[in-house]
Amino acid sequence: MGPDAADMADAFREVARLVLRHLSVYGDLNITALSTLSRLDSQGPLRLTTLAAAEGIAQPSMTQVVKRLEQFGLARRVDEPQDARVVMVAVTDAGRRLLEEHRQAQRDRMAELLSELPPEDQEVLDTAMRAARPAIRRLLSSAAAQKTPAGARPAPPQQATAGA
Repeated sequence: MGPDAADMADAFREVARLVLRHLSVYGDLNITALSTLSRLDSQGPLRLTTLAAAEGIAQPSMTQVVKRLEQFGLARRVDEPQDARVVMVAVTDAGRRLLEEHRQAQRDRMAELLSELPPEDQEVLDTAMRAARPAIRRLLSSAAAQKTPAGARPAPPQQATAGA
């Protein structure tokens, strides 16, 4: 029998929370805006509906995220080449620069934190992360394929109606 899934989920959540808290260098943008920018950078221009589904938020919320990114000059709307009625969202050069600055700041901060650990602890973390990374990628790819964003809850069961 394998490890308890609930215990693993608790440990995973705690690690994610601690890491995010110590690497938060978001500036004027929240984590959803940065994640959206990163997705646009890696995948190219996307429809608003695709972005919303990928980030696990409602389309009106994604519209607000994109408006904020546009206000900062980090993203822009572009026409879809095959269908002029469709609007796509693309990252700008300024958005790419901000992402690289953000990634470098996170890298620097994590390197600083790790350097404070004794070498034995550094070795344990290095081994654990190298072993866990492929499994975590598979886990998150599977969740993305199923479109089950973090925090999503299953729909409540349908109530039987009288006479049905």
